[in-house]
Amino acid sequence: MSVSSTILVGRIGQLFWMRVDGRGTFQNSVEVKRCFQSVIAEGTKDFVIDLERCPAMDSTFLGTLTGAALNLRESRGGGLSILNANERNQTLLTELGLHHILDLDVEGTAWLIERKKVSAELARCEVQAKPVCQEEQARQVLEAHEALAELNAENEFRFRDVIQFLQDDLASKAKGVEA
Repeated sequence: MSVSSTILVGRIGQLFWMRVDGRGTFQNSVEVKRCFQSVIAEGTKDFVIDLERCPAMDSTFLGTLTGAALNLRESRGGGLSILNANERNQTLLTELGLHHILDLDVEGTAWLIERKKVSAELARCEVQAKPVCQEEQARQVLEAHEALAELNAENEFRFRDVIQFLQDDLASKAKGVEA
């Protein structure tokens, strides 16, 4: 049984806040990526991902966060903070090495004033209504896993078969369209 999740977003000044209500999965990773791209295009540099209501994340969702964190860090001079991650999500973030590229607030001390203000301002992400085609979904899954593989050699080994499968699958579909 698939449990639906909702991505809620809000702003406090130049701070962008995203709360994941439900699981962070490949099913909502395109929405999250679109949302990041839209906000980054507006010049936003500081992002908070609130996982208080997120019981678990899959590798595609984690890779989407990785891509955003790397983009912010390398080209924008900003950063991505993770708040309220449960023990399971903290373990995933650290085992995959994401704690090296984002701020993982395990003490609950980051963004204290903003935490109170933002909860009343959260709304559904505007880009969410756009339908996601299978090719876009597959490309996002591939990009997310490639981002994870770039973090370290262990992730590269861990996800190489998934990456190869997705590359082959997308290439065969592209050939089918050309024929």
